[in-house]
Amino acid sequence: MNPESPAPAMLESVGVTKDYGTLRALSDVDLEIRQYEIFGLLGPNGAGKTTFISIATTFLKPTRGTLRIAGFDVLEDTPRVKEILGVVPQEISLYESLSGEENLAFFGGLYGLRGKMLRDRVREVLALLGLEERGRDLVSKYSGGMKRRINIGAGILHRPRLILMDEPTVGVDPQSRHHIFSVIEDLRTGGATILYTTHYMDEAERLCDRIAIIDHGSVIACGTHRELVAVIGEESVLEVAFKGPVDRGTMEAAFPEADVREDRMLVRTMDPAAILPGMIAGLSGVGVDLAGIHVLEPDLETVFLHLTGHRLRDGGAES
Repeated sequence: MNPESPAPAMLESVGVTKDYGTLRALSDVDLEIRQYEIFGLLGPNGAGKTTFISIATTFLKPTRGTLRIAGFDVLEDTPRVKEILGVVPQEISLYESLSGEENLAFFGGLYGLRGKMLRDRVREVLALLGLEERGRDLVSKYSGGMKRRINIGAGILHRPRLILMDEPTVGVDPQSRHHIFSVIEDLRTGGATILYTTHYMDEAERLCDRIAIIDHGSVIACGTHRELVAVIGEESVLEVAFKGPVDRGTMEAAFPEADVREDRMLVRTMDPAAILPGMIAGLSGVGVDLAGIHVLEPDLETVFLHLTGHRLRDGGAES
């Protein structure tokens, strides 16, 4: 294969849609995740990230669409898909009354590892996680960050080719978070492909080769960090939040250069300080009450706001 050509696809999603009655959790999701990359699925709680992971793990069936992993259909070739996958769920799935080592041995047994192969692999994973000295301690004695690390270990004992990680750093301290980042980077170096869901901008920026932004069940942008930021160019975004809904027609007439939403207005500009005084005077003239003004430099947060009209942290419960 030409070294400059793209790596082959490890995961291909075409038109994947999931309905729960009248609620659409995913809508025509098209994604291609290449072998050996860390691919980020970035979106607020409730965007559909966990639903997509659940379909990829064969736990849920899509309402329509196809999803293939290493060329195998998740519905028609489920046993082969499960051999390829490693899953790190958002919820910690450990037995508190067992030690870290015993938990890993239990999950390794579920993957078919036995005897010396299992013992060796448990030691290797504890070393990767930086928990060799604490492996025989009960999980109930672990910190939240240590539990998260063992939770990762339980999903990688069988050396999966594709690892699905659903919000693996939720609720951990900065030191543990940094250690988890190192583990993820080591896994990729070792040949794994990783699908990483998160609602933290800095995680996506640091870890991911490419990022798909998902909101309300739809993928609205996909690319490298540089490609996504290029959507808005070098301009900053001036976000003007209102205390309540405004008349959009009046606002659009007064500020034709602005993107007016129900409770805020977005203006792209190279020089926020230069336009701000005139904007404040204009808002006063149309009788709008301000809740706040923010200047957002070009980054993923700004891209998300530009594409959706709301900030990433504004989401609701996960679906």
